Amino acid sequence: MLDNNFLSTGTLKPVSKSSLELAHPAAANTSRRARKNTGRVTLNDLARLTGVTKVTVSRALNSPELVSTDTLERVLEAVRQTGYTPDLIAGSLASSRSRLVVALIPAMAGSVFQETVAALTAELASAGYQLLLGQSGHDESREEALLDAIVGRRPAGIVLTGVIHSEASRQKLRAAGIPVVETWDITRTPLDMLIGFSHTKVGEAAAHYLRERGARRPAIVTPGDRRAMLRADAFIAAFGGDWTVPVASVASPAHLGDGRRALASLLDAHPEIDAVFCGADIMALGVLMEARSRNLDVPSQLKVIGYGDQSFAADTDPPLTTIRIDGTKIGKLAASMLIKKIETGTCRRSKVDVGFNLVERASV
Repeated sequence: MLDNNFLSTGTLKPVSKSSLELAHPAAANTSRRARKNTGRVTLNDLARLTGVTKVTVSRALNSPELVSTDTLERVLEAVRQTGYTPDLIAGSLASSRSRLVVALIPAMAGSVFQETVAALTAELASAGYQLLLGQSGHDESREEALLDAIVGRRPAGIVLTGVIHSEASRQKLRAAGIPVVETWDITRTPLDMLIGFSHTKVGEAAAHYLRERGARRPAIVTPGDRRAMLRADAFIAAFGGDWTVPVASVASPAHLGDGRRALASLLDAHPEIDAVFCGADIMALGVLMEARSRNLDVPSQLKVIGYGDQSFAADTDPPLTTIRIDGTKIGKLAASMLIKKIETGTCRRSKVDVGFNLVERASV
């Protein structure tokens, strides 16, 4: 059984009592006995219910143009009544090709990865593949456990978030020979294919932008995961000057309240702070709320810049200046590169830097 942290993007039909079974009680009894043993409706069950061979049922489901209209209608009615779903594992073994792609992301709800997941799902589905999601948090050991569950099931491809993995995970993926795309980061030594951007350059860009607009005593509020801390460290190095940039970090994933509490703590210790670089837009929203509660005007007294350009960023008060990553582009590229590698064995573009955009709004 797959781990509880897996979320399927598909749906399953409920099994209901079949009117076809009532019409063919002997076949129904045989079918029920089979399901007690296997736990699922099979092609053999459909064959018994419809009075045709298993081969005919398979042909009706996979090449309907090759069977009569009457036979097709009977098979489809049996499928509808029993809730039959095809055995994709058996099908993939028979064809030596799985149609399942697995993506591991740190978190789904309210995260910057939602655009990527949506684009992955749509692009893969259009090519006949299904996406299964695993939530790894920001924990290498959790990712390793999920990969243990995944690799043995031989998916067609794997999409990973980030480029930092345990050595055991890297060895497992290399040995498996399954096409892999790493996303949302950049490295000179990818496992296979790579689509990402430099978190270091994001931090540098935020620092230069705030300094150009008059900030002299900035602070950082950030999630504590590795990628967020890369941005924070790069910001500190790029800002320069005599000011020691104070940092408030929280466990990932961060929440709105974390931003409020972080700014409150920073201002209590450093009331002269005049700007904040936030490692996530949701934290920036909390910072804006705390600034308002303290009657600090944004941006004249406190400049605020976020990261992620989430859906609410343009509607905050004032609208949030932030760093935008094109998650949709990452998802589409990841899907197209995987499909190319799965179906041809090669992919001409194995490494893509999608960059980022600084979206200027009224909070700076």
